[in-house]
Amino acid sequence: MTRARAIALLALYVALIVVPLGAYVRLSDAGLGCPDWPGCYGKLVGVPDHPDEHAAAAQAFPGKPVEAGKAWKEMIHRYVAGTLGLIVFAACILAWRRRPAVSLALALTIVCQALLGMWTVTLLLKPAIVTGHLIGGMAVVGLLTLLATKQSDDWSRRAPPAGAALLGRLALVVLVLQIALGGWVSSNYAGLACQDFPTCQGGWLPAMDFEHGLAIRRELGYAGDGSLLPFEALTAIHWLHRLGALLVFLAVGGLILRLRSAHEWQPWAFVLTVMLLLQVGLGIANVLLSLPLPLAVAHNFGAALLLLHVVAVNMRLSGR
Repeated sequence: MTRARAIALLALYVALIVVPLGAYVRLSDAGLGCPDWPGCYGKLVGVPDHPDEHAAAAQAFPGKPVEAGKAWKEMIHRYVAGTLGLIVFAACILAWRRRPAVSLALALTIVCQALLGMWTVTLLLKPAIVTGHLIGGMAVVGLLTLLATKQSDDWSRRAPPAGAALLGRLALVVLVLQIALGGWVSSNYAGLACQDFPTCQGGWLPAMDFEHGLAIRRELGYAGDGSLLPFEALTAIHWLHRLGALLVFLAVGGLILRLRSAHEWQPWAFVLTVMLLLQVGLGIANVLLSLPLPLAVAHNFGAALLLLHVVAVNMRLSGR
């Protein structure tokens, strides 16, 4: 294994920690645990723990009392994400000659992630910013998978089944769109808009407000005109995510069936089957169990793992 690939794999493993850690911070309402960025109440290391530090923080940030537990969650996430950024830049430098386009895209994505992380705090959890931050984290996972995936001579001799490459690209596009929808659900706290399955609020087509639900430029919990976001808008967001899940199931399922038709591709078909069923099961469990924090975080992690494997399969199907 080359040093460049080893560093890329290390970055990928750390990214697979950062993604669910970020979900945990968001879902435990600790996203604003620190009112400033990159420090926490003015401290770059640690959070205000002592009474005199609390007094200084209250003077510097009036109306924003220190909640040490939430602040530590946020700062730990920042420390790990910062470490990931350094490893990613090292991986990009080492891989620049062989994969300049991917290296540049990855470096730019990390910079954008840092900006989105800052804006998440300074703009008070605007849904568009939070969703963009989640998409950026998933993009880092996908790009690191591209960077770390090494096409061996063994794989280059394995001809893909007919139509598998097209199905792989379709599955990837549908999955990326679904991840974006999942981020929109999470950033708008619409996960409990439908608490039954497979129906939603007792029917297949409940009352929904797509106009307000899909409006991008607005504050959390409010419509674009400043009024409170109607519940029907949350229902529309949740319902669209369910529809997206069905499309992912069909697209990835079709890819799995195609891969199973060739013996040498069956291990990948098996892995994708496990990832897909796990993600679908976690989604259903989150609805029926009213979104418990461990399952909600696991659902986010499952999306990253499914994306990783779909990207890896596409790389091998394309022979790159």
